[in-house]
Amino acid sequence: MKDPNLILLRPWVTEKSNILQTLNEKGPKYVFEVADDSNKIEIKYAVEKIFKVKVKSVNTVNVKGKVKRVRLKEGKRKDRKKAIVTLKEGYKIELF
Repeated sequence: MKDPNLILLRPWVTEKSNILQTLNEKGPKYVFEVADDSNKIEIKYAVEKIFKVKVKSVNTVNVKGKVKRVRLKEGKRKDRKKAIVTLKEGYKIELF
């Protein structure tokens, strides 16, 4: 099993991810950017080890990088992998 700090890269903080934290119909949800080669089992293990919580489920999304252009030069943003982690009821992560 990999080091948990190499699996979770950073929390994904957007308006939508903040809304997911407050919806408590099935437990709070948190969004993280994770390593591209990680799987759901490794992500669950990393979140439980780092934050000392119990994870109910993990959903992953592969996000393709957009092609952007500045004047005549064209570039591409990097591809990312996001994980949406649902915690069991009664658990909470303090990100800030």
